[in-house]
Order: sequence, then C-alpha cells, then structure tokens
Amino acid sequence: MEGILPLYKPKGITSHDCVFKLRKILKTKKIGHTGTLDPEVTGVLPICIGKATKVAEYITDAGKTYESEVTLGFSTTTEDATGEIVEKKLVSRPISRKEILNVLESLTGEIIQTPPMFSAVKVGGVRLYEYARKGIEVDRPSRKVTIYSIQLLDEQKEWTGDTITFRFKVSCSKGTYIRTLAVMIGEKLGYPAHMSNLVRVQSASFTLDDCFTLEEVNQMAEEGTVEDVLKPLETALSHLPKLKINDTVAEKVKNGALLNIPEHLKTCNGPIIAETNDGRALAIYAKHPNKPDLLKPVKVLRNELE
Repeated sequence: MEGILPLYKPKGITSHDCVFKLRKILKTKKIGHTGTLDPEVTGVLPICIGKATKVAEYITDAGKTYESEVTLGFSTTTEDATGEIVEKKLVSRPISRKEILNVLESLTGEIIQTPPMFSAVKVGGVRLYEYARKGIEVDRPSRKVTIYSIQLLDEQKEWTGDTITFRFKVSCSKGTYIRTLAVMIGEKLGYPAHMSNLVRVQSASFTLDDCFTLEEVNQMAEEGTVEDVLKPLETALSHLPKLKINDTVAEKVKNGALLNIPEHLKTCNGPIIAETNDGRALAIYAKHPNKPDLLKPVKVLRNELE
C-alpha cells in the first residue's frame, strides 16, 4: 500500500492516536502524519502510507489554512479554551469591524511569535508542555513566521458584550501558532484573548473536501477499497518545481546521480523534483553545496523499474 490518505481528524484525540488507529485498520506499520494537530482541533491531517512516508516532511513544510475563532475578554494558560483563566478584562466598549480589519491587516506578512508554554517546541531538549505541566516557566525562543492572508469571516459591523467572539480564516507558513495569533489579535485590540475554536481546512494541496473520517476508512478497509482513494505521493510535491527527465537519465537518478541544473531552475533555492515525462516522481534534488552548476540528490523516492 502506497499513497496519501487525507484524513479528517476528529476532536478529542491526538494526531498520534490517528496514526495508531490507522496502523490497526490498514494492517501496516509504515504510516506517518504530516503536522500535529492539538487534540481539540479538527480538520485536514494528511496521512502518508508506505513509500509516501518519504515525502511527509514536504507536506509538513507546505503552507496551511485554518478557520479560527478568537474570544476577547480573558486569556488562558494554554492560549485556547482548554486552559485555566490567567487574566480577565471585560470588554467595555463596542469593537468595530474596521478596527478588527485594521488589526488583521497589521498581522499580515512576516511576524514574530513566541511559542506558547503548552506546545511541543523543545527548549534544552525538553518539550515546553513538560515544563508547563510542572509549573516551570522558561525562556522561549521567538521565531519568524509568515501570515500569507487573513480574512474576517463574520459579517457584523460591530461587536458588543462583556466578551466578544469573531471568526477568521488564515493561511500561514509552517510553525505558526494560531493560538498565539489569537492572543496577538486581542493584545492589539486592548484585551486579553484566547483561541476558542480551530479547524484546519487545508494542508498543502489537501482540503476538507478531500478528507475521509476514521469510520469511513475502516469501512473501506473491510470492503478492500482503501487503495482506490489514496492520493499518489506526487500530490504532496505538487507545489515544488519539477525537472523532467528521460529514461536514460532516470536510470542514473535511481542510483543517486548528480544532475546539471537547467536554466529555468537556477533561481530555485529549495527542493526540486526529478520526474519522468508522465509525471512520476523519482527523486528529490537540491543545489549542490560545493558545485553551483549541479543538483545533488536529497532523497530517492522510487525505482523507475518498479
């Protein structure tokens, strides 16, 4: 079995739980997910099976899109609805649509985020949530992330009340914490805030419409039809530049040969996919560190003769 299964992750279980369940359902150990979703978050979780596990990192590195809800009026230890209240400040004035739109615009582009204490980021070899569970606060390294677009989903002209809630859709780079983004939105509006709901609606090229539930996968496994819905591993690489190769070069590629960089790819700094004329990905290449005119194999994906 080889391919990518776009899974709909339900609320209440971890991404690892999904992998564990699928190993049992599909009776195979070679399965991996492509970017952790918190237990209370639902949505798109592409699952790589068989040789497709070789491309999992490229799905993880690709951009993602979320639909989120932010609540102003109190913040929490976890920056989401599962944590204990840290600070409370009732909303004492109307919040206008224009004010919210201005804040969202100010957070578009490259921003600096500090990961929340309840996160899987490692500091000193220990995950932050392990420190947090022991009540230990540690310095966390801030990092740059990119917000490609952010859109207000609600149609209201004005929000009032002791606490207010509104929804937004955000497309962002790897490493972005939407919980932290919600807190930042609140800070710019002058109130403590937290993320009150989150759904991942797209990961790389996979959307909610592509996804299957664990129950549906189990049913297909019983019917022997799972392989019919798996996406080819090439789907995970669709956003990356391609280098077309003929059969002669393909023989060299499967053995890890260096390749000349064609003119149209000389400005590429990331991974490049070596593929056959019929679109079959054979290997992932990158610029050679010491030979500027050559490409060096990063990972051979499959043997062309298979």
